[in-house]
Amino acid sequence: MKDENTEKDDVTFDSSEFESKKGHKQPEGEGDDVVSVNDEDSRELSPEVFKKLQEKLKTALAQKQEYLDGWQRAKADFVNFKKRSEEEKKDFIKYANESLISEFIPVLESFEMAFGNKEAWEKVDKNWRTGVEYIANQLTSVLESNNLKKVDPLGKKFDPMRDEAVEFVPVASEAEDHIIVAVIQKGYELNGRVIKAPKVKVGEFKK
Repeated sequence: MKDENTEKDDVTFDSSEFESKKGHKQPEGEGDDVVSVNDEDSRELSPEVFKKLQEKLKTALAQKQEYLDGWQRAKADFVNFKKRSEEEKKDFIKYANESLISEFIPVLESFEMAFGNKEAWEKVDKNWRTGVEYIANQLTSVLESNNLKKVDPLGKKFDPMRDEAVEFVPVASEAEDHIIVAVIQKGYELNGRVIKAPKVKVGEFKK
């Protein structure tokens, strides 16, 4: 049986092998892209290189802002286009029946002319008169349900965009100047837009 001291003496340490491992070099080509932290030249940039990098950064930032501005303008244009398209669609739906409704206006005016002459109208057979009045009221109700309204500007200031002046008549006071003093024929508007201008007489004050 060996002594414990003898076993310890048998363990040897080859310092040359340690030194060999310590000084071991990587094979050529491995880690070529790794920059040594001890290389002062690789950690510091020359003024020329630094200036070029600054210029490239400045150019990149300018291009970035240009692209961002362009994108924002394109987005705003698209939003505006979408809004215009929606408004045009609403207007199209709103006034799609304008042509058809306009053709019924002369019919309404014919009824009003007939009813306006009360003396002659009352001489018509009562049953026939009642039937015609019913048809006229029914037609008026249908057109009004489609947002057709009469335009009666009596006493209002003359508006050339709304009214059709058939005559200018002298008035006694300046307050009546350009005021509608008589409506020859009422107009009609559809969804707030005049589709037939009222025919009017307009007051004109002369000093």
